[in-house]
Amino acid sequence: MKKRNRDYIENKVYEHRVLKRLSQKDLADAVGVSKQTIYVMEKNNYSPSLILAFRIADFFNVDVNDIFTYKKGNDLNEK
Repeated sequence: MKKRNRDYIENKVYEHRVLKRLSQKDLADAVGVSKQTIYVMEKNNYSPSLILAFRIADFFNVDVNDIFTYKKGNDLNEK
């Protein structure tokens, strides 16, 4: 039986936020989301919309690919 892993977006939001010495609330307020959204995003439990991803990249003045990386899931054989 095959099990398909899900594709996901890996991010470096935490690293960028800490380098700027910002709290999760500071970043959330700056990009228009809740603190909880930043929290789950940093834990890689939430993939942001494209709009939010670009807002975050713009806030940090970097390319969106410097923060967000697409990871493709693989098909695994389940035993």
